[in-house]
Amino acid sequence: MRVPLNRALSKLGILSRAQATEAIRAGRVRVGGRIVDDPAHLVVPERVRIALDEAPQVRAQWRTILLHKPRGVVTTRRDPEGRDTVFDAIGEDVRGLNAVGRLDRATSGLLLLTTDSQFANWITDPANGVARVYVVTVRGRVSDADIERLDAEITLRKASGRESHLVVQLRRGKNREVRRLFEGIGREVTRLKRVTFGGLELGSLEPGQWRDVSRTELRAAFPEAPISGCS
Repeated sequence: MRVPLNRALSKLGILSRAQATEAIRAGRVRVGGRIVDDPAHLVVPERVRIALDEAPQVRAQWRTILLHKPRGVVTTRRDPEGRDTVFDAIGEDVRGLNAVGRLDRATSGLLLLTTDSQFANWITDPANGVARVYVVTVRGRVSDADIERLDAEITLRKASGRESHLVVQLRRGKNREVRRLFEGIGREVTRLKRVTFGGLELGSLEPGQWRDVSRTELRAAFPEAPISGCS
């Protein structure tokens, strides 16, 4: 899949997207030995040689991790407001890793990070309908009639006048989709946690904990997805 050159550079984990844009415009970046000064120039990261200041950027080894994202951290590499990020939660060994989609700051749960851009692009493409399951708490009582109005697979666990607890499965992965879903019936989401993504489960990981995911496990969890190094 072709992506803008500034995005391709940021995926190497060397520069942020903004820094990559500046470096490209300054003539510091070569693609296949030729200087390219357009940040929007499209490349296939897996098929081209990119050099910054004439030093080839060595691609990070293949790696995918599953993180229990804590509430209150943002899904970005660097935050201009100085807030904690998911990369702070992981620690120093994050070279080349990029989050697969995003969870907003107030949402916790299963977040994948990978160096495999082809895999990441496939599972976040709404056309592939990868299932995501969330445990949700909302203010007020959600009735069976409310659930029938919602365009999602929903199981009501508990409902009272104060709050309701539900399990929601979605396949589109749109921004703030769960929160918008309940806003449509006048209910505010007070707690949101993703517990599965495709065939992967959060399991017993505590907030801030993470583990490596092997190619074999990833292939079993996403049998139709392209995974680098798997035939």
